[in-house]
Amino acid sequence: MDIDTTQPWGLAIDFAGRATITEAGHTIYVNVSDSSYNSIIAPDSVSGTYAPVTVAAQFTETGANGSAIRGSARTTIMPIGTAMVVPDQTAIQSVVAAALANFVDNTAAYTALSAKWTPGDGGSGDGSGDEVAS
Repeated sequence: MDIDTTQPWGLAIDFAGRATITEAGHTIYVNVSDSSYNSIIAPDSVSGTYAPVTVAAQFTETGANGSAIRGSARTTIMPIGTAMVVPDQTAIQSVVAAALANFVDNTAAYTALSAKWTPGDGGSGDGSGDEVAS
């Protein structure tokens, strides 16, 4: 993913902190949000600190019979002292890379699980062979 140096977070995001990009052939949804419960950006009245910012990326690829494999990643950027979180232009880039890596891992796990499946073993899929035919 190329970083857009003209954007504070390295990617153009909408007013709600969302963006959609295409990377490695996948449509990836990105969300940048703080974890406060307040709509006003201000320090917490108890701690005096600003809320951390969460950067998340996720996507799902679907296949036959409703199968789906997801890739997702998330990171939290903590404020330093009593200052607001400073946008990190590499945060989205690293989260997107981690979501793609998670997708590859999930695909490998699904492939390994599928390799253990014996087609036509009776129906329950547990491989025990003790299914009753009707």
